[in-house]
Amino acid sequence: MAIGVFDSGVGGLSIHRALVDRMPGADFIYLGDQKHAPYGERSGEEIVELTRQGCETLFNAGASIVVLGCNTASAVALRRLQSTWLADYRKSIGRPVNVLGIIVPTIEAATGLPWEHEAERRGAKIENVDVLGIFCTTATARSRVYEIEIDKRRQDLAVFTEPCIGLAAMIEAGESEEKLTAVVESRVQALKTRIGRYPDRAILGCTHYEIIGELFKAALPEGTPLIHQPSSVANALESYIARHPEYAIGTSANHAFLTTGVPGLQSEIVAAFWGAPISFEAI
Repeated sequence: MAIGVFDSGVGGLSIHRALVDRMPGADFIYLGDQKHAPYGERSGEEIVELTRQGCETLFNAGASIVVLGCNTASAVALRRLQSTWLADYRKSIGRPVNVLGIIVPTIEAATGLPWEHEAERRGAKIENVDVLGIFCTTATARSRVYEIEIDKRRQDLAVFTEPCIGLAAMIEAGESEEKLTAVVESRVQALKTRIGRYPDRAILGCTHYEIIGELFKAALPEGTPLIHQPSSVANALESYIARHPEYAIGTSANHAFLTTGVPGLQSEIVAAFWGAPISFEAI
């Protein structure tokens, strides 16, 4: 039994790394659906079906829990899979399995409130508004999940999403830092123009973007807090596993890295982020 981490490509490695650091003794299976990456420009139905296939692959490989290390999959596919597929799949394999996303712990970190909290609606004018910028894929922006769920909990927190079209694909392809910097700076300036100023805080709402997090830090005003999605997810998963011992996660510290795409070493960007060369195996 193991913890599975699923992403369209290499972005979920940012979540994977935080989970390994938090639970070093657990067994992990990582799957990047690089054959179909990136997900951010795909239709909702495509994202749901590809995510389902990825989860099933990881469960068949021995995972008891699959973490969707992808904001797009979490925003678009998670609820559908939990409500229409997962219960029947559990019965078919005869063991407890679950699929978890990364948006809930991120919103809890952004709001400072538990997921169950709902704000009391008041008509009074809010004097001090905290502006939160979300850099994400087109599909995540289209879902409006961050705006909707944060507004339920905090009326004094204004959310602006900025789609970074093509950026995940560039990271996946190992583009040069110069080209990546140009795209990041253009998206930060586009968000500033829409808001009228820089955001007070920001979320890198695509796990690919964590791999080049330093470029976002450099493009934003010095000291702008970035809500760290990987550590928020690690906190949440550690707590979840403590409450649910029925999900075995292994104790041998075994790690497998799988891909639906071309196996082998990943880009220098990924190696620099991971701290060592990393190679994927074909499934």
